[in-house]
Amino acid sequence: MKQIWRALSYTFVFSAMLSAQTPAAGSVNRSANNAPIGATGNLVNGEAAKSGLSSAPNYVLGPDDEIVIRASEAEELSDKPISIGSDGSIGLPMLGRVQAGGLTVMQLEVELTKRLARYINSPQVTVLVADFRSQPVSVMGAVAMTGQVQLRGGKTLTEVIAAAGGLRQDAGWDVVITRDLSQGALPLAGAKTDPSGKFSIATVNMREVMNGKKPGDNILIRPNDVLTVPKAQLVYVLGEVGRPGGFVLDDHESLSSLQCVALAGGLNKTASSKKAKILRLEPGKAERQEIVANLKDIMDGKSPDISLRADDILFIPNNIPKSAALRVAESAVQIGTGLAIYRY
Repeated sequence: MKQIWRALSYTFVFSAMLSAQTPAAGSVNRSANNAPIGATGNLVNGEAAKSGLSSAPNYVLGPDDEIVIRASEAEELSDKPISIGSDGSIGLPMLGRVQAGGLTVMQLEVELTKRLARYINSPQVTVLVADFRSQPVSVMGAVAMTGQVQLRGGKTLTEVIAAAGGLRQDAGWDVVITRDLSQGALPLAGAKTDPSGKFSIATVNMREVMNGKKPGDNILIRPNDVLTVPKAQLVYVLGEVGRPGGFVLDDHESLSSLQCVALAGGLNKTASSKKAKILRLEPGKAERQEIVANLKDIMDGKSPDISLRADDILFIPNNIPKSAALRVAESAVQIGTGLAIYRY
């Protein structure tokens, strides 16, 4: 009965760990040393900020953007949300169709001022952006918030990643950028054209950008670019260790069992170091292969160390029955979206 209770206790411990470690959607961005990259905000000021509207004089307007015009002595125009049409134009009382797409907010203000001057003495015109919709970038994969990010003017790669909530802890460092060749080829070394001849594709290592090795790779992102952040390759250390979880391989193809134990905070006093197992998925097999890892002999120099590769699980038991313990370990990785992930 005690053995069953201990097995159940492990299940509860792993469940708690999974729920507690789930990254929040608004988590900060992390750099190579887990420091925030820094998020960007809307360009807002004074009265516009209070109303939720954005004063962005250099923003280039486009189809689907929504604006609000404020014009002195022209109530017909003022404070009414207007969507820019697919042809880039807007329809206004008194003024008819006005081309807004392709103009900056400031240029549109100048154009509307000129037109209103025919009817009003010294008109004062302000254009505010109610909703940015014309410059979408798709951000997919291991980021806090997948989906579309609006550029709202020029944004670099790191700024777009920041706007998507930052990289998750289980993210790899490489970001794949795909750009329609109608926007020009990506200005990156190694950029290639896909087989269809329609897209330019390149990979940027975010760690090299953030540690200053390749600052030039922090390029300006253009509308309709697609950024894809693959998950990192992980090894898992579960059971009787200080901090069980997944560990990012980064540039390593493998880690030794002793390295994994060290990264996991060392063995607990209750660990059965002689009975450790490595659970490994082999291609074409449904169940994981069990590899004996006598950590005591390895630490004593009596047996060679064993390398763990991507997706391996190193499980260090105590006196829980073998079959129950291994099932708990594998279940924790399969549930795994909220499993603690560590970098080193």
